[in-house]
Amino acid sequence: MKRKNAVRALVAMLLLLTMLFTTSCSIDTLRALLNTPSTDPDDKTEAPEGPKPSDDTTTVPDTNTGDGEDYMTREEVEALISGIKPNVNVTTNDINITSNHDKSLLAASKGLLSAVSIRASFKVTYAYGGLFGQPTYETKTLVSGGAGVIYQLDKTTGSAYIITNHHVVYNIDSDAEDKISDDIKVYLFGKENNSSYPNLDYSIPATYVGGSMYYDIAVLRIEGSEIIKASNAAAASFADSNDISVLQTVIAIGNPEGEGISATVGAVNVDSENLTMLAVNEQTAVTFRVIRIDAAVNSGNSGGGLFDDNGNVVGIVNAKIQSSEIDNIAYAIPSNIAKNIADNIIYYDKINPENDTVYRMVMGIEVTIADKWSEYDTETGKIHKVERVAVSGITAGSAAVGKFQKGDVLNSITVKTGNESSTTKITRTFNVFDTMLTARPGSTVTVNVTRGSETFDVVVDLTGVTPEAR
Repeated sequence: MKRKNAVRALVAMLLLLTMLFTTSCSIDTLRALLNTPSTDPDDKTEAPEGPKPSDDTTTVPDTNTGDGEDYMTREEVEALISGIKPNVNVTTNDINITSNHDKSLLAASKGLLSAVSIRASFKVTYAYGGLFGQPTYETKTLVSGGAGVIYQLDKTTGSAYIITNHHVVYNIDSDAEDKISDDIKVYLFGKENNSSYPNLDYSIPATYVGGSMYYDIAVLRIEGSEIIKASNAAAASFADSNDISVLQTVIAIGNPEGEGISATVGAVNVDSENLTMLAVNEQTAVTFRVIRIDAAVNSGNSGGGLFDDNGNVVGIVNAKIQSSEIDNIAYAIPSNIAKNIADNIIYYDKINPENDTVYRMVMGIEVTIADKWSEYDTETGKIHKVERVAVSGITAGSAAVGKFQKGDVLNSITVKTGNESSTTKITRTFNVFDTMLTARPGSTVTVNVTRGSETFDVVVDLTGVTPEAR
């Protein structure tokens, strides 16, 4: 039986290798791979040259028992093969994964359609000498590699917005005043930069729209690309990162070491935590809310998408721990933050192209955790952390004065801008901050609160409130 299992494992492995090159895999193809002749009398397919079985069995010595041989008939092999058929329904901009077989492979295929590698160049001037005379200056071009995700796409015009990390397109030593690269190239999956084929240039020029080192998110713009017009690229689908859970499967797609787009698989280890590190300006300490994962991540993965097993973005990879004592601890910015930041940058850029950062609206309240616990969902089988979020302070002169009191418990928050509104249930403190990223000047924020034995709505009008640049 152990040898039967070995054959089954071999069949599955060959199937997966074949699926890397085609979305459909015929029985005849797998017979050829296995050197197994057909039992169908009408089948004229010839197996490639190789050892021929003497009867209708594939013989595998059982070296474990030492008392004979174990057999697996071709009928058993074909039954195993025919029972494994991926089912993927493809539309122009969306792939629906409807098969439970190896969802990670199918999810990666979907994610790769929206994945890009990024090459950012910087002019850096170095000074040499100068002890006994004028120093000598030399300007060099430094190149950094990263990754990104197609956020919005118009294939008719060849235009797109790309989400990546701010630190991918920033270099503290750059001669540019804002330290942002003015020479950014983007490559689609299958058209990555390759030094072995220098004559094949599939680079797509991109420009910096805006970004923030406080969130480590940046947005790039592509316009009029003939490569995009003729491609099968697709905008990524974004999942609600508030719904992720511990040990959920995730796929990190990036550009490790700048060698081209690749994918690794792992799991969510912590659904939300804070990561404090030195910002790219090498002066400011910044704290990011992140997802902790164990998927393999290397230099160049920064800015790449973290996908769930349905091929939807749940995060943007931005950091890892490098230590000889630690294995596979990496981090990703939750998709809700990345998406809200990208929308924020695009919104203010359309108002004024000089706006190249994040502008955050604030109500003027501080919040704290009044209580916390975990809940097990019997329907989904998932366990989630829950926090009771309460007001801990009110900023003098803010729109919150006279509306909130310390100790108010926040139940939900609704942001309405124009005719659009969205409501978020407050089960974690970060729900408040993440949702406020969607608010704009003139928005109305309605917060459902519990004060003592009463529950009611508090309405805050943000008209006249100046957003904070971040």
